[in-house]
Amino acid sequence: MPTDDNHAVDIAALAPSREQRQAAMAVLAQAPADDIARGLGLVGDGVEFKELRPTETGLVMLRGRIGGKGAPFNVGEATVTRAAVQLKSGERGFAYVLGRDRRKADLAALCDALWQAEDYRQQVEQYVLAPLRQAQRERRNVARAQTAATRVDFFTLVRGENER
Repeated sequence: MPTDDNHAVDIAALAPSREQRQAAMAVLAQAPADDIARGLGLVGDGVEFKELRPTETGLVMLRGRIGGKGAPFNVGEATVTRAAVQLKSGERGFAYVLGRDRRKADLAALCDALWQAEDYRQQVEQYVLAPLRQAQRERRNVARAQTAATRVDFFTLVRGENER
């Protein structure tokens, strides 16, 4: 695309960053499948996509480090479900969700693919991610308020010097 110096197009600014995509996926990971489906219904039911591989459930090994600096060790296993889809326009979406919820994995992968497509990104942000972020923010605020209500402040009274 030809441009002059006054109207240069920054291609990198048009593409979403990795951090933005990770933030969007973090919202989807914490959301119930029904809420994701409700938002996707507003984006459009006629979106054509295909599965890149069948959605499947398996185990992953969780690793940890003592103090975040020690030698790695196996903590245990967790069940995850993964999905991979591709839009007709070529964008690929991937999702790994904790547990065995295949529907949620499929919906999150579709949201990931749609979010990467310029034609759908704004709609996914408006109808899926923004309401999910708001609901998650409200849940956190309620939890904070409930925790604050049970807070106990300990203090020490100075009674004076013991006289002998």
